Amino acid sequence: MSLQDGSCSYTSGANMATASGSMRRRLEDQEFTLRVYPGALAEGTIYCPVGARKNTTAAEAIECLIDRLCLERTKCYVLAEVKEFGGEEWILNPGDCPVQRMMLWPRTALENRSGLGSGDDYRFLLREKNLDGSIHYGGSLQMWLRVTEERRCMVERGFLPQPAGSDPPADLCALPELTERGLLESLRIRFRQEKIYTYIGSILIVINPFQFLPIYNPKYVKLYDNHMLGKLEPHIYAVADVAYHAMLQRRRNQCIVISGESGSGKTQSTNFLIHHLTALSQKGFASGVEQIILGAGPVLEVKN
Repeated sequence: MSLQDGSCSYTSGANMATASGSMRRRLEDQEFTLRVYPGALAEGTIYCPVGARKNTTAAEAIECLIDRLCLERTKCYVLAEVKEFGGEEWILNPGDCPVQRMMLWPRTALENRSGLGSGDDYRFLLREKNLDGSIHYGGSLQMWLRVTEERRCMVERGFLPQPAGSDPPADLCALPELTERGLLESLRIRFRQEKIYTYIGSILIVINPFQFLPIYNPKYVKLYDNHMLGKLEPHIYAVADVAYHAMLQRRRNQCIVISGESGSGKTQSTNFLIHHLTALSQKGFASGVEQIILGAGPVLEVKN
């Protein structure tokens, strides 16, 4: 099923095999982001993001890392997988596929890949291989992890710049340079990561994915309940939640303006807003809110 501005289209049973094959091909062509930590090989770089598909090999990923980090091509490098903080490193063979290894990680590890020292810590490391086949670590692994954690905290607080080529911020106001090209490129990267929501201050930008994403279930309703805007990953539930609690605290009507071109997803976004507001009203914060929202009926769209 695909969603396009609130309308639904279904694939008939005769086309299920074709759709299944198309989905498999789309999964094969989907690009993921590998965060590789170079450690002492590139001082000043916390991690280097590398775009890779399901069949991208470790050798191909290393070739990209050499170009991005400007490493010496006369040396031999390997990728290592670590499955816990300070744990044992598993060296990938040149023909191994890092994305396939990453897809075996727990969901919590995939959702918090940027975190360090968070319990079960999964990551890829870039290592230099000596002539005798041994791995050159360039210092204590524990010391490197501790320094990297401290550097990450400095970046989050704004005392150090974001690493070159890192994932764009959830709020585009945090970009070092606000240009049209930079804004569009950041939105494109986030969209390819299935992050369709992006903030610009208190404004929420939505890019219609024309497919259903599993980010509207009760778990997300509870997740965004009573949180400040910008504290969590951008979401339309966050906007609805802020407006709802502002209405209760200030005892004044709130307005959410939804604008966009035809087919951009305005109607569907309105449905998600009403769904979240209705779910909040059922918690007993205020009486009659659900009936008022549902009684709104058709939503008027203002067109220029």
